[in-house]
Amino acid sequence: MNAIARRMFELVEPIGLLPYSAEEPNEAMFALGFTNYWDTYFAGRAAPLGLVPAEVVDALFYNFAPGEVARHIPQVWRTTTPEAAIAARQMGCAKALRRILGDRVDSPSFSRATELLLKAAVSAPFEGRPMYAALRALPIPEDMVVRLFHAASLLREHRGDGHIAALVCEGIGGLEAHALLALDMGMPAEKFGRMHHLPAAQIAGVIAGIRDRGLIGDDGWLSEQGRAVKQRVESLTDDLAAKPYESLTPGELDELMTALEPIARLLVAAQE
Repeated sequence: MNAIARRMFELVEPIGLLPYSAEEPNEAMFALGFTNYWDTYFAGRAAPLGLVPAEVVDALFYNFAPGEVARHIPQVWRTTTPEAAIAARQMGCAKALRRILGDRVDSPSFSRATELLLKAAVSAPFEGRPMYAALRALPIPEDMVVRLFHAASLLREHRGDGHIAALVCEGIGGLEAHALLALDMGMPAEKFGRMHHLPAAQIAGVIAGIRDRGLIGDDGWLSEQGRAVKQRVESLTDDLAAKPYESLTPGELDELMTALEPIARLLVAAQE
């Protein structure tokens, strides 16, 4: 497992999660005319792709049940435009960062962290990374706080593209990935947040498929083979996420981690 990529994931993920963990991004999206959370999710995250059909979004997001994406794409574009959705998401996340971090966003340390994170975020090849490539095509924001969020989003989607590649290599579908994650966390798959709303028969079918492959034992939890598959996916995901950080010198990487640690702590605390 790539230790640097794993540590950077722990530090960057709280920033990348802001659209889903803070109120301000939702409020900014609702101001565009949306009335439910999932419309804001699909509009905000899919906006860099432009006006693509549901099948494309479904393929790139990977882990939604059949038909879920089509309930929102392309319908959300009757409410707003991709450009307006991108701007609203960025504005809302910057507002959340300013609220949570306070005066820290005006510090030299914050500016330096943003500079180094962006350097890493735009350094990776985008071949085979469709979500990352879509974000890379957007202009770099001028506002320093928005820029930090943008850099974190780039790195999050870069890692996500690699994670999907790792899942595909192991033959793990999107819903199967949710089930494996839930079981690895010690939670019954049918109670997992991204699956619990699905029909019981559909969830049972996903679990039965995993069991037939020997990934779930007789006790209903991950088998040794299942744990090995989960570990290989995570290890490959970390390896595939390492490329951006190769653009930084060891000194810059240490400096970036040191600057991001208090930011990550504050954001995690705000999400609890």
